[in-house]
This record gives sequence, C-alpha cells and structure tokens, in this order.
Amino acid sequence: MFKTILKALGSWKFWKELIIMTVGMMVGAAAVYYFLVPSKLVIGSISGLSIVIAGICENLGIAIKVSWVVLAINAVLLVLAYFLIGKEFGIKTVYTALILGPLMDVWEAILPYEKVIAEGATSVMGDPWFDLLCFVLMLSICQAILFNINASTGGLDILAKILNKYLHFDIGASVSIAGAVICCTAFAINPFQMVVIGLIGTWINGLAVDYFTASLNRKKRVCVVSDDSEEIRRFIVEDLKRGCSLYPMKGGFSGKEHIELQAILSQDEFAALMNHIRVHNIKCFITAGNVSEVYGMWNTAKKKNLNKLD
Repeated sequence: MFKTILKALGSWKFWKELIIMTVGMMVGAAAVYYFLVPSKLVIGSISGLSIVIAGICENLGIAIKVSWVVLAINAVLLVLAYFLIGKEFGIKTVYTALILGPLMDVWEAILPYEKVIAEGATSVMGDPWFDLLCFVLMLSICQAILFNINASTGGLDILAKILNKYLHFDIGASVSIAGAVICCTAFAINPFQMVVIGLIGTWINGLAVDYFTASLNRKKRVCVVSDDSEEIRRFIVEDLKRGCSLYPMKGGFSGKEHIELQAILSQDEFAALMNHIRVHNIKCFITAGNVSEVYGMWNTAKKKNLNKLD
C-alpha cells in the first residue's frame, strides 16, 4: 500500500487532478461564502444546513463560523459513507468534502464579503433571487470541473447516495428529498419568503446535481460485432478484468454468422477498448449507449492499470 501511495505521489496525473479539484472547490467555496452566508439563504445542501446551525448558535449567543460547521458535518458524513456504502467514493470525495470549509476561510482572508456588500445592502447582490442565481451558476461550474476528472463535491452527494442505496430512490430524487428537509430547517432562522426562495433554489440545484452526478456514475453498454470477437473478448476479460456476454447472430445484409459481444464498461475502460481496436486495426461494428446505474457483481472487478493498456 505504501508503495502504491508513493507511486501515485510521483505521477503527474495525481498532481494535475489535485490542482483541478482544488480549483473546482475554490469556485464552490466562493459560491457558498459570497452568495449564501451573507444573506443566510439556505439551499438544501450541507452548506445550507451549516448556515442554519451557525444561525441557531448565534441566536443562543454562541459564535461559530459556518466554515467550521461545514467541515464537521462533511467529516461525519464521510465516516457514515465508509460504514454504510463502503469505499465507493474514494479519496477524491474525501478531499473535496474536507477542503470546502477551509477554502471558505481562505476566501474570507483574501476578500471578506463585508467589503463586497454595498452600503445598506444585506447581501452581495442585494437581492436573494440574484444571490440564488449566482450561487447555482458558480456551483454548476464547480461540478463541471470536478465531473471532468470523475470527482464530486461530496456533502449532499454522500447523503443522497445513502438514500439511493438503502431506500432505492433515484439519485436526483434523493438529492431533492434530502435538500428539501434541510431547506425546511431554515424556518429556525429565516422568514417564510426566504424559505420559499431556498426551496426553489434547492429544486434548481437538484437538477444540476442530478445531471452531474448521473454523468459521473455513467457507464457504457457496448455491443461489438466482429470477425475478431475472440481477441476483443480476451482484451475485455484479461486486460480490463470485466465480464462480457456472447450472442450468436446472423447478419441481415450479408447472411454471415457472427458473434455479438456485449459488455458494461466505465468511461476509461471504453476508451481503452476503442484504443485497443484502433491500434490493432480490428474491423468491427460497434454501438455504445449510456447506462446510469449498475448493480450486482460489476464493481467486483480486479484493479487494473489502464495507462499500461496499449
């Protein structure tokens, strides 16, 4: 394990993804710090719940920073994720979840929101609807950056995944349900109008989270027809460590007997398969469709290094 960690630390891919994740979370932290915290706008997210908890503590005379609450809640969720859904989220989610709070403190040190708010205004944009739109826009940028390297923002994604696994809700529905419950806690610190705005924002944010989360979990259902089906089967089974299904079929145009091969692959594995076919000049007919959810034994494949494949 120690050698694996040292090898990862010595690779450019590790440091490149670390930089990308940090930049993405910097954008997400700025969205929370500048557009949610000043207005106390509670969106159905871990950040929103943290604002409520910090607000309740403030009403009780206890000073606590929102960033500290964000860090504490995300840490608890990561522990729950480890015991309830295993190691599925991996080190990327651990990193992104735990740096959100500290990055909010970084923005506070660089440019406190008090210096951005106009005189007489109660928030950066001066209107909760504009604060909401700016937050969702910046959060979408954050999620797009993380999506490109198969990472997520953690937080509510973890809670939604727990609901998805044990209650079998769709990921989007899980995000919406958890978000709505969190949003309703805003009654403790906000008037009715602000809670309604938060609920609308939760719905909009849920659409964005659903899109990026579904894309993050997306797999490829690949169908291949080729005279070299045995070589393709060997590559999938032996190199990619994935299973596949073989179906005898007859070409409607040529009348020739063929074998159709079907497999479920990750995005990286699909890219490796296409590269193998291209490098070895294998003539074949391929169709590929997106699969958003995979259950059963698919995730039990042995680890492999795709960088070494062709």
